[in-house]
Amino acid sequence: MALIEVMANDSLGRKRRVKCDSEITVGELKKLIAETGEPKLDPSKINLKKWYTVYKDHITLSDYEIHDGMSLELY
Repeated sequence: MALIEVMANDSLGRKRRVKCDSEITVGELKKLIAETGEPKLDPSKINLKKWYTVYKDHITLSDYEIHDGMSLELY
């Protein structure tokens, strides 16, 4: 159970940094991202991508090999 820092970048260039456990699901990560930063977001409307991979809510970060310092695209 290692803590990692994940960055989510939106299309306007804003970055949201979240420290979390590597064993949480993508859905839980979306909730953490929605709570940080301004403006507040609805977690159900967040899409996380990296290149052409769209991350699904029920899969853990370690299964997707999301590691410390990784940046994701926030839509």
